[in-house]
Amino acid sequence: MTLPYDVTTGDPASPVVLHVPHASRALPPAALGSLLVSPAELAEELDHLTDAYTDEIALLAASRASRRPWIFRHRWSRLAVDPERFPDDREEMRAVGMGVVYTHGYAGRKLRDEDSVRDGTALQTHFRPYAAAVEDLVADRLAVCGRAVIVDVHSYSTLPLPYEMHGAGPRPPVCLGTDRYHTPEGLISAAKAAFVDVALDAPFAGCYVPLEFYGREPAVTAVMIEIRRDGYMIEPGGPPTPGLFSIASRLAALLNSLA
Repeated sequence: MTLPYDVTTGDPASPVVLHVPHASRALPPAALGSLLVSPAELAEELDHLTDAYTDEIALLAASRASRRPWIFRHRWSRLAVDPERFPDDREEMRAVGMGVVYTHGYAGRKLRDEDSVRDGTALQTHFRPYAAAVEDLVADRLAVCGRAVIVDVHSYSTLPLPYEMHGAGPRPPVCLGTDRYHTPEGLISAAKAAFVDVALDAPFAGCYVPLEFYGREPAVTAVMIEIRRDGYMIEPGGPPTPGLFSIASRLAALLNSLA
């Protein structure tokens, strides 16, 4: 069975994990088979919902860092399984059909029928192995380095998409998603220094921390980097622009300050 993730090895002494959950457009056969949309409609959904080229940004930044971070990348599209959703009633995105397994797309289009058996299988074979593997990598960095820093790498559209539940307000070139417990002021300051023109938790808030450590282990810190797409690509699903290299350099600067 193909694992739903891959790990790019970093410097053994690096505490940093770049987490890239939404960069892929690929869908496994089981996820494709459950879709109700045409190929053209699927391509439109992927154009709007994929954090395009964020894996390339992460790899390029890692290659420029003085101490190479570890990279944990979701191999499949979020339209198969979204590994950053909660699998229970805490997940507010379920209200718009975008929980762990999406039943609706970026503008409310129906993607799948409701199917609890299918979703249970996806949790067992995809979501939970992914979460366990992130947890293992973070635990390893914690054991080796005495700390772990998760940098969650995302992008978002220049204009609000219909699915966004908190889309009103500023849409800065870079949004920093934070957590009260896991994002200390020093990490926020380092990210602000690297990216300069940022806003905190607007339009997206929070950051990814494995549940094993969430709210329990202060040595696990995290921040989400949400890059506005007009800064590095042609929207919604076009090619990258030279801005990609600038973004990668800024991310590398952040990595150097964390290492």
